[in-house]
Amino acid sequence: MAINVNNLNNNQVGKAAAEAQQKAQQGQQTANQTNTQAAQTTAPRQDSVSLTQTAQNLNNLNKKANNASGFDQEKVDKLKKAIESGEYKVNAEKLAANIIASEGKLFGL
Repeated sequence: MAINVNNLNNNQVGKAAAEAQQKAQQGQQTANQTNTQAAQTTAPRQDSVSLTQTAQNLNNLNKKANNASGFDQEKVDKLKKAIESGEYKVNAEKLAANIIASEGKLFGL
């Protein structure tokens, strides 16, 4: 019975080469993972926020309201002049209706 020594050696060389290639690929994968992790940890994190157009409009209106005094001097002057001259007339029915409506809102009626 004869044993072919050449084939035995060739198979062993082929297995060793395959194992070496597999180890090299694993090493490359490990290196790639390490590089990816390093890039992720060293890259600065950038967060951002964006407001909708409605939110921006509300913000602008809020700023205007805060800057406004809520006092219309021109209107006060006109009413003062109308009262002094006797031109200002009070609509009693409208005044009563407004008083009743605001009390209804206050007391939940």
